[in-house]
Amino acid sequence: MIEMEDDSLDVSAMRINYEQDGFLETQLATNPLAQFNTWLRETVDLGLEVMPEPNAMVLSTVNGVGEVHSRTVLLKGLDNRGFIFFTNFHSTKGTDLLENNRVSALFPWYPLHRQVIITGAVSRISVDESAEYFASRPYKSQLGAIASEQSAPISNREVLETRFAELQRRYPLGSEIPMPEHWGGFLITVDAVEFWQGQRSRLHDRLKFQALADSRDISDDNAWEIVRLSP
Repeated sequence: MIEMEDDSLDVSAMRINYEQDGFLETQLATNPLAQFNTWLRETVDLGLEVMPEPNAMVLSTVNGVGEVHSRTVLLKGLDNRGFIFFTNFHSTKGTDLLENNRVSALFPWYPLHRQVIITGAVSRISVDESAEYFASRPYKSQLGAIASEQSAPISNREVLETRFAELQRRYPLGSEIPMPEHWGGFLITVDAVEFWQGQRSRLHDRLKFQALADSRDISDDNAWEIVRLSP
């Protein structure tokens, strides 16, 4: 047995019991979009004190040499086409996606002992759709998208704050702020969506929608096969 330092935490002993109700095929919606919306609504209903960002997802990308990168991003669009998020195209995730458009996204809804795992491929949404969302962002979030060269090395925090202050002078509150050309949205076109519900004795329920044909319409009842996976 590995000896622990006096101030170390024994992570091997950390566990909780999953006591939520089971998740059976008879409870599953007839398409991925309907089921995701049901679980998202139940997560939102917990309140922000319990689940601060229910639309947060862990996005994993792979670059051209096989390096995997994961980070949390926010889901900002959802319809029958799939899942939409926004980023700087020059960031690590942006350059990864130019080299390899395959992604996995995980929604970790821990308070409900749930997770949703999405796999698929991304493509850029239209400039007009990105611009519409950019215009809806808070003033300082718009400025932040311009000020930050996301993922690029920076010498210190002051450099970032100086850029931001310069942008505030250039674009006072109420000004129309142009969307940067290097910023916009990606759509995840879904191949599979797994709904995972923690269960007693680690015998978790895992129900997966797997695409049957070329259609990736996540609202189409007939485009998906439902598979139960072992925990």
